Amino acid sequence: MAGSVGSVGPGELQRRLGVTDAVVVGLGSMIGAGIFAALAPAAAAAGSGLLMGLALAAVVAFCNATSSARLAARYPASGGTYIYGRERLGDFWGYLAGWGFIVGKSASCAAMALTVGSYVWPGQAHAVAVAAVVALTAVNYAGVQKSAWLTRTIVAVVLAVLTAVVCTALTSGQADTVRLDIGDDTSFTGVLQAAGLLFFAFAGYARIATLGEEVRDPGRTIPRAIPLALGITLVAYAAVAVAALVVLGPRQLAEATAPLSDAVRAAGADWLAPVVRAGAALAALGSLLALILGVSRTTLAMARDRHLPHVLAAVHPKFKVPHRAELVVGAAVAALAATADVRGAIGFSSFGVLAYYAIANASRRGSPRRPVCGGRLRPATRRRERERAGGGPWRTGPAGDVVVVVSNGPPRTLSSDRIRKAWSAGTCRPR
Repeated sequence: MAGSVGSVGPGELQRRLGVTDAVVVGLGSMIGAGIFAALAPAAAAAGSGLLMGLALAAVVAFCNATSSARLAARYPASGGTYIYGRERLGDFWGYLAGWGFIVGKSASCAAMALTVGSYVWPGQAHAVAVAAVVALTAVNYAGVQKSAWLTRTIVAVVLAVLTAVVCTALTSGQADTVRLDIGDDTSFTGVLQAAGLLFFAFAGYARIATLGEEVRDPGRTIPRAIPLALGITLVAYAAVAVAALVVLGPRQLAEATAPLSDAVRAAGADWLAPVVRAGAALAALGSLLALILGVSRTTLAMARDRHLPHVLAAVHPKFKVPHRAELVVGAAVAALAATADVRGAIGFSSFGVLAYYAIANASRRGSPRRPVCGGRLRPATRRRERERAGGGPWRTGPAGDVVVVVSNGPPRTLSSDRIRKAWSAGTCRPR
């Protein structure tokens, strides 16, 4: 997973993730516990039109993913929509998106941790949830490569479990393709409701964009990784939905409390049900891992702009992760997981997530607040600007880079990422 990452400044994250790693992070976020549970309420809403709801959710997710991919390629820094909203709509909208993401996704983290606890040890769900948060925070603290490696392992196991479910269901004597026919139980509003329920199962692609500062060659990697992750997820979801429908039918699927476990039991493979349950717990763990990563990176971005305590902007000198942000996010999520219930956490997260995606799409249509840096640039004048810019005036260097002439040291060549940060701080203007 590692590659040539080059040298970075003391306050910057290292670009360690390639296309494969970014796709895996996206898959770990999307192929979570949702596919193990979301089919039942979606079937209750859409009936035999479940697959239509899935297709509609995929179209909406693709539109959102396209916006996120293009914005992340243009602004490859930690923070995702917080950065896009700030740069294209204004500071207020970036601030709103950042808080929407942190609050909403922190509640989602707690819900996912409690889901892990309910699968692993229902009687001690809160204790297991807290232990899961602590363990995954430790993994994230050790570096984004460790997180990507663990996510790759989790995704491989979960996809193997889903493949076993699909193969078992489709090859059983109980499978009947007539159950896929659209019946009178399908309505337009029901399909819309099902699409809304299933959309959130796709929502993890934004995690790739949030990690934009840790992706190698983001202008090429992110636009490739997001559609790939979304496409693989759609194929997996469609296969699982078809398998569950041909075995259970829409009515029985709507009444199922554990849809995939019920599907393998109906197919005559009772032995596979515990494996499905373990796969669901592992999938929830993978989603939790990616969620904590995303929240900590948005916290880092807001701390850099002093919308959160600046101490949280520190980057570990060895592991190149926002270690203080990681610890604070982990502690907050652990506290939520110890006291909240799943329904309350999910409901609390909904508004923040919706606001976040609304601003992401608006940012795609908005115009940049400042033109791209280029040409000869005048010195920063205000004290805060000079501090943020490194202390001195700017001039164009070789290969389109920009050289900062620092008053107390030799000139430094800055990457385009550092230029974007300086521009957003108001330190980089045309001469």
